[in-house]
Amino acid sequence: MTTHNDSADASLKEQPFVSHLLELRDRLLRAVIVVGLFFLCLFPFANDIYIWVATPLMVNLPAGTSMIATEVASPFLTPFKLSLVSAVFIAIPYVLYQLWAFIAPGLYQHEKRLVVPLVASSTVLFYTGMLFAYYLVFPLVFKFLTGTVPDGVAVATDIARYLDFILTLFFAFGLAFEVPIATFILVWMGMTTPEKLAEKRPYIIVGAFLLGMLLTPPDVISQTLLALPMWLLFEAGLIFARFFAKRPDTGGEAGYPPAVDAVASSYGGNPGSPGADTSQSGAAATSTVPVFDGDPSLDARTDPADPDRFVPLTEEELEAELDLIEAEELENTDDWDESEEPEEDPVEQKLRAIHSYRQEEKNADARRLLYEVLVEGDEQQVRVARNILAQLDDT
Repeated sequence: MTTHNDSADASLKEQPFVSHLLELRDRLLRAVIVVGLFFLCLFPFANDIYIWVATPLMVNLPAGTSMIATEVASPFLTPFKLSLVSAVFIAIPYVLYQLWAFIAPGLYQHEKRLVVPLVASSTVLFYTGMLFAYYLVFPLVFKFLTGTVPDGVAVATDIARYLDFILTLFFAFGLAFEVPIATFILVWMGMTTPEKLAEKRPYIIVGAFLLGMLLTPPDVISQTLLALPMWLLFEAGLIFARFFAKRPDTGGEAGYPPAVDAVASSYGGNPGSPGADTSQSGAAATSTVPVFDGDPSLDARTDPADPDRFVPLTEEELEAELDLIEAEELENTDDWDESEEPEEDPVEQKLRAIHSYRQEEKNADARRLLYEVLVEGDEQQVRVARNILAQLDDT
């Protein structure tokens, strides 16, 4: 166990701040290089790309009119800018991958399993929002705007102004389609619940129309075309959060012995209830840990100012305690007949299972077994179980 923990500690050892900066620099350089490669591939077709994005406006222009360039460098700089922005949009998956690779070492295993689907789905939704704007919103908006021109006024849109306008809409609709991801993250982080969000539905609908008014041209059509998808995507995110972000963790089968339930209730939870894995602050967790029989010897450490106050062990001290228990078990089995397979203490088996559950982030299952160890174990095993419970409460 010690060798395994030493290797784990070596892999999780904090690196110097400069090494993090160097890694961030390398990953940013890789992202910039990929964007540059896409730009080099797209720039020869810059004029064709601009004609493609300008088609929704040009097909709605009055007969005999066309787009214009009011600045000297606009015929070159505008397609150049469009090619560069297009390269960034295309390279978004790779850029997000570099960001993910940089922050992944600092995440827990269950967070890593969740981040990858979120990054992939957010990228797909962003592209979907852009396509929705181009194929549905642009034709309706430009048809409406060109149809309201007063008599005697010629429509001659500047190519640079048009590019800024459509990029704003692309970005607005791309972000609007991220509403399901934002809703899920808010629920997953515990900042709110699906029920509370559902209660605020009227305010969210009004907010969606306000955002549509601010991010789109001053017409009802584009405002509604942005607000309605935001509302519907919010409802989709709400459904998704209810199914995946709020799973009741029962922590195992119900029907534990009364003694186990009594110990669990003294810790503010029940091994078979969803509240058994509720996190607490460090001060609250310390104050809720009982002192068994008022004997300070059962505590791993005590505060000199307050001997009855329980002070949890650190990770290193806890691992040393587990190693000591293993060593004592091995000494007790040295006198046994080698032909006979020594039977391991059931409480020790539970401590091993608890260690595995903690590695797999299954805190509810670990807590359920800890309550049983508090009832069935000896003084040393109870001390270890209490320290693990205190660490679970502090996380």
